Amino acid sequence: MKFFKTPNIDFIGKRYLSFALSIILLVSSFIAIAVKGPDYGIDFTGGTLVQVSFDKEIQLEEVRSALSGSEDLSFELQSIGKESIIIRVKKTDKTQDEISQNVLSLLQAKFTGSNIIVDRTEYVGPSVGKHLAKQTMYAFMFTFLGIIIYVAFRFKSGLWGVVGVLALLHDVFGTFGLIVMMGKEVNLTMIAAFLTIAGFSINDTIVLYDRIRENLRLLAKESFGAIINKSINEVLSRSIITSLTVFVVSMILFFMGGEVIHDFALTMVIGTTLGVYSTIFLCAPLTFEWEKRKRDRFKKAFKK
Repeated sequence: MKFFKTPNIDFIGKRYLSFALSIILLVSSFIAIAVKGPDYGIDFTGGTLVQVSFDKEIQLEEVRSALSGSEDLSFELQSIGKESIIIRVKKTDKTQDEISQNVLSLLQAKFTGSNIIVDRTEYVGPSVGKHLAKQTMYAFMFTFLGIIIYVAFRFKSGLWGVVGVLALLHDVFGTFGLIVMMGKEVNLTMIAAFLTIAGFSINDTIVLYDRIRENLRLLAKESFGAIINKSINEVLSRSIITSLTVFVVSMILFFMGGEVIHDFALTMVIGTTLGVYSTIFLCAPLTFEWEKRKRDRFKKAFKK
């Protein structure tokens, strides 16, 4: 299956337009994160746990519908048996008693005639503490270093590894910035989506780099820019089709997966799109731009 039978698109010639679009995205993301700031969920902030019992079997979706009537509550639900539900409410300025009473009044308004009892109310700490956050940062740093070393060894150029990591950061940071602009809550499920995006992004980039490496041997008489253009055009259908499968599944989850999976699916939709974009319009053009400038500097030095 091919979307483009004989593509001949000049990606290198359009590189400055793609660079400008990426700069706009990254600057906008930085401003949104710096000014508005991420809305971290209960996994990061902690909050209040309220356990309630009903006198009959109850569905989570019914409880979620009842609590969604309050804009002040950001919550997570967990079923305990058929008649008890744990409600974790994100940390707010309200006391535990006020939150408990608010939850109870919302449920009573929805389930009229039911006997609803608050079994317990207590504080819950964040799932992601400072130590875990620090370990995660170390894991990312070592992962990026590993990618650079691997690509440098495989393609005999550390530059390609650095560009691959920059594209990966572009995808994750750009996705995070757009999520902040939309006012979505950042939780552990969304973090899992960011890691998935990073995996897809670097995989797509490595495939493109591998094709460039092959063409550098086969088309030694061609210019570096022509080889890059040819390589991108050759893997264009593969990149789009591979990412399209993830995109379509993410869209299905977004529209039909329910509220629990909604933000994860949205993050995947945005990240998958940016991943294809960075592979095609950023990675190889950035490599070309660097090599071009290096050769220009070498020529100037040689003339002197």
